[in-house]
Amino acid sequence: MVNVEVLPARKDAVAAGRSRILVADDHEVVRKGLRSILALHDNLEICGEASNGEEAVLKAFQLNPDLIILDVTMPLVDGFSAARQIRKILPGVRILILSMHNDPTIVERSRLAEAQGFVTKTDVVSTLLLAVEALLQGQTFFAPDNG
Repeated sequence: MVNVEVLPARKDAVAAGRSRILVADDHEVVRKGLRSILALHDNLEICGEASNGEEAVLKAFQLNPDLIILDVTMPLVDGFSAARQIRKILPGVRILILSMHNDPTIVERSRLAEAQGFVTKTDVVSTLLLAVEALLQGQTFFAPDNG
């Protein structure tokens, strides 16, 4: 079993009342867009970024974020597999799956990977903050029309 200690940066964020978020997407423009949306809120802190699923798993272990936003389609390890691996090492982390496809199969696979939420990239501007806040409050959020 892997021991995960709370890193000093995480302690500082918790003390300041900020939730730490790891963003994983293979497109830099998407990561920057997500960062710009989330940066508008003082209670949210982007603690890291990953450009593939393998890097997302490694950074999740290193950074111990409160929430991870995972794209479905990434190189090396897809978002579903990354979510399952992350869940094993960080059972309490909240996971939001992001996809460009509005497909009930992807939503079901997100649930099976133990993600607590799903948002499509086409709806990210209107739903990302709602999803992030819901997940951070211990709720689930599966974008409208996705069950």
